[in-house]
Amino acid sequence: MAQDTLAITDSRTNRTYTLSIDQGTIRAMDFRQIRTGPEDFGLMTYDPAFMNTASCQSSITFIDGERGILRYRGYPIELLAERCTFLEVAYLLLFGDLPTDIELKQWVNDITHHTMLHETTKKFMEGFRYDAHPMAMLVSTVAALSTVYPEAREIYDLNNRLLQMKRLIGKMPSIAAMSYRHSLGFPYVYPDNDLSYTENFMNMLWKMVEPKYVANPVLARALDILFILHADHEQNCSANVMRSVGSAHADPYLTTAAAAAALSGPLHGGANEEVLKMLDEIGSKENVPAYIKKVKDGHGKLMGFGHRIYKNYDPRAKIIKWTAEQVFQVTGRNPKLDIALELERIALEDEYFVSRKLYPNVDFYSGIIYQAMGFKPEMFTVLFAIPRTVGWLAQWQEMLSDTEQKIARPRQVYTGHETRQFVPIGQRGVLASASL
Repeated sequence: MAQDTLAITDSRTNRTYTLSIDQGTIRAMDFRQIRTGPEDFGLMTYDPAFMNTASCQSSITFIDGERGILRYRGYPIELLAERCTFLEVAYLLLFGDLPTDIELKQWVNDITHHTMLHETTKKFMEGFRYDAHPMAMLVSTVAALSTVYPEAREIYDLNNRLLQMKRLIGKMPSIAAMSYRHSLGFPYVYPDNDLSYTENFMNMLWKMVEPKYVANPVLARALDILFILHADHEQNCSANVMRSVGSAHADPYLTTAAAAAALSGPLHGGANEEVLKMLDEIGSKENVPAYIKKVKDGHGKLMGFGHRIYKNYDPRAKIIKWTAEQVFQVTGRNPKLDIALELERIALEDEYFVSRKLYPNVDFYSGIIYQAMGFKPEMFTVLFAIPRTVGWLAQWQEMLSDTEQKIARPRQVYTGHETRQFVPIGQRGVLASASL
């Protein structure tokens, strides 16, 4: 079978080069052969923000943004959200296949028994100000776990690597819950091994004086679904950071902390909080048309609409929209939902937004659900970080096993000065004045 190729003619030299095409891509290093002479470094590709650059090959997550498709390891996200638990999906992402019944029981048992935090970790938490942001506390505490488990540096010891991944997945909800209770001044709650992953998280968040916390099954399942939807999303900003820092062979705690730091930004993990601010600004369903007009006139943005990848309806948004209805049957209907539904209805019928392919994304409804469940907006990104830890670890593990990967080191296009004459400090400014 003939290999697909691309012929390029360099107008500077009139030489023609043949580049191989593999899976719709051209190797950037193949451009280095295109040069004007022996002293020429060769061509590079310039791609700010990696808009059209594949940095790796991955078998974890597939996205077709044009058709609104998201699959984990080949399974449609809709199917996994409907039929699986979060830890079942976590196993799939990390190991490539859905677990058998025996494998799942062992996996759940292993994660459950790694939810406890070392007592010194509480000291980390106690050192933060009473008003410290929960996400900053989570990032710092995850990084500090590197000092608790120094053996984590042995990243090519497969058994050790698996142990650290189990620890991170198990302890992330515990750290998140501690950061939440710290902000309220409440005592920390220890994990309860009788509960499921999300039920135990809810226990550590909200248990007060009752002898045994009993989670509402509808809310626990809703949180499980939200965790599944947020578990991985291909080469997003934080996944890219996970791979980049991991390529330097930093241990998984420091690497995960770096990824979580990227997630903390409002353009990444904080987008659902911005949606709530927008809905508060709109105020009521009746004000939606006026707000839509304001956006179309160039004043403000329609938060929660549009996506860097999706040019169709984000498949996760459909699932979250259904989940919201289930949650509100328990918590009572959040009035923001009516505003959101009306906003979605008008936007999806308006040619201005349709032509720009601005469809609701995962952030549009998730913040409404979290708020209805009792979470403050500053906790939203923390809730995102818990499941995304699984995706980060899957990406990190895949990167380590990829023989083509080296320490990440992008090139640059230098736009600064050429060689400059050094001026002694006593003469600086003097020469410039004399030349005027």
